[in-house]
Amino acid sequence: MTGRADLSLELQLEATHDEAKAETTQTAIDGVLVHLRSSKDRHRRGGKRLVTLLETARAAAAHAEEWNVVRLLQDSLDYAEDRILQPDFDERYRLFQDGKRSKSKRDFVAASLSIAHLYTAEAIQEYAAEHPECTTAELVEHFKELSRDARLLDAPDDRPGRYRLVRGRAELSLWLERVLRERIDVENPLEAAQRIAMSPEALHLLASDNDGAMLFRALEMQRRCAALEGLRINVEDPNASEFDLQRALHDQYWIFGGRYVGQAVQRRLVPGDELDIALIRGDGSLHIVELKRAMSIRHNLVKRYRNSWVPTSQVHDAVEQALNYLVGLDENREMIRSKFGIETRRASAVVLIGHPAAQPTVPEQEINETLRTLNSHLSRVEVLTYKELIDNAERALDTTSI
Repeated sequence: MTGRADLSLELQLEATHDEAKAETTQTAIDGVLVHLRSSKDRHRRGGKRLVTLLETARAAAAHAEEWNVVRLLQDSLDYAEDRILQPDFDERYRLFQDGKRSKSKRDFVAASLSIAHLYTAEAIQEYAAEHPECTTAELVEHFKELSRDARLLDAPDDRPGRYRLVRGRAELSLWLERVLRERIDVENPLEAAQRIAMSPEALHLLASDNDGAMLFRALEMQRRCAALEGLRINVEDPNASEFDLQRALHDQYWIFGGRYVGQAVQRRLVPGDELDIALIRGDGSLHIVELKRAMSIRHNLVKRYRNSWVPTSQVHDAVEQALNYLVGLDENREMIRSKFGIETRRASAVVLIGHPAAQPTVPEQEINETLRTLNSHLSRVEVLTYKELIDNAERALDTTSI
């Protein structure tokens, strides 16, 4: 969560304010703009507070049933959290173009695309000549690697007019970026990682890494990032089923934290019960994951009851289902241990259910706090939204090197 704030966001929020009709919505957007302009220097103020205010404004618009404004504020929130790139944001809302598409950007994209296609054709010929028996999948993977390395292109001083693309730099840069995020004195880990990866010392390091251990770690980090992004796409898909979510989480036990060392192949441990995901802890004990729908959830996660937010029956039903699984595991402990070698005495469970964006009338913080209160009264079951799971996994990637 970055809370990015700039002129583009301010202009878009001003336009959104003009679209709003309800006074409560306008007041909420005014609150966002006041915060945005409250910095003592010339910069605009962002941070976590900006994200919270945007969520509050979105909830106000939803309560007033101004769904067009809800969509606009969702774009504001996505932009503030770096899910929309600035050129796309500016182009989508014509922020600096008086309603007209940018001809210079169009020409630039056209020229870049033409050059890219020409380069691709020549590179295909070269790769096919060196690997006459390559498959289509191998060719595609080769170009994916080229694309990642191309971002770290450099211009050697001793070769005027020429550019150098060194294979392996992208993996090194990604690994360095993740490592540098642990150091609070690095203001821009991505920029620092790219600068280090393009240094002569890095070239020597790549050349001396005969066993490929460093690149292996970087590739594993890249694989995890791709898996997390794939999970996010499924979670945010309003049509995704529980099976889609289960497939996205398959063999990605690291997403649930460092306590787990693997995923059990056998999911039907007790007659009549089939677990969605069965994780194994380092001590050999079992942790089950019960999957419910995310954005496609049919009912709300929380409801208002006596001036407080409480979980709905859908959440309680999911918890009861997980508890029933645990009872079955307890009752069949000896059979499971002798047949599968899995210890169920200390088994626990997590229920993954819903997404805050599926209930936009309630701030995300309220939903999370309501579920945490429920968890404080449960000893063996924890309830999480898919967004909280992904946020936790992202933080782990940002502070852990493979």
